[in-house]
Amino acid sequence: MLKKITIALILCAICIATPHILKAQDAPIFDRGQYSAKGDTLPYRILFPQNFDPDKKYPLIVFLHGSGEKGNDNEAQLKNGTSVFLKSDFRQQYPAIVVVPQCPKDGSWTDVVVTKDSAGIRKFDFPTNAKPTKAMQALMGFITDFLDKPYVNKHQVYIGGLSMGGMGTFEIIGREPNVFAAAFAICGGDNTLNAKKYAKKVPIWIFCGAKDDVVSPDHSQVMVDAIKADGGDPKFTVYPNDGHDSWDDALIEPGLFPWLFSNNK
Repeated sequence: MLKKITIALILCAICIATPHILKAQDAPIFDRGQYSAKGDTLPYRILFPQNFDPDKKYPLIVFLHGSGEKGNDNEAQLKNGTSVFLKSDFRQQYPAIVVVPQCPKDGSWTDVVVTKDSAGIRKFDFPTNAKPTKAMQALMGFITDFLDKPYVNKHQVYIGGLSMGGMGTFEIIGREPNVFAAAFAICGGDNTLNAKKYAKKVPIWIFCGAKDDVVSPDHSQVMVDAIKADGGDPKFTVYPNDGHDSWDDALIEPGLFPWLFSNNK
């Protein structure tokens, strides 16, 4: 009798544990990768759609992290914002390939010069017509190579990012305006003279927090004004109670992804 009870308990435990095991195995994950070319390297994480079929073509989203996630562990860049791409609702509604590259610790997506005034407030000097940083050069090389994959829809290539990644978003659409179907920049900024490079070519949605004391919302506002002045029609959302972490609200903005995927090149 004791033997039968023991077996029954073991079987019961297996039945209870199995759903959790299957759930863990089926959980979506970002796979690891590294791009290398001409001395440039770029670690990245990549998420393929559910039921990925290499014979089909999928939209591509490139998501750029902020300065706090720089490094070479190919892990830190997933810290902020990327969980939205793992949600079942997103994956079901928008089967897309999502790539999250990592900028090296001593690098930057842009050549922006950051200083502080006497009050300790950060000031950003955005260049125009500067050479790309090594990180940006590697990023552009990676995207160019990745677009040769037969399963990438070249008409639906999107870019977005937060903080330094928002700045990088402005920069790369200025460098490659014919590549991207749409973009979103969260608490970023750019030189207003660069707006003419992408104002009419790349639809963009700009986000910021009104209480941001790291990257002033003024940097977003002036870019909205500059893009409009150069013939563009940017979307602009300011969260009145948000600080620098406005990406938490921006990435769950109900209209963001329907709008993003509605754009084609």
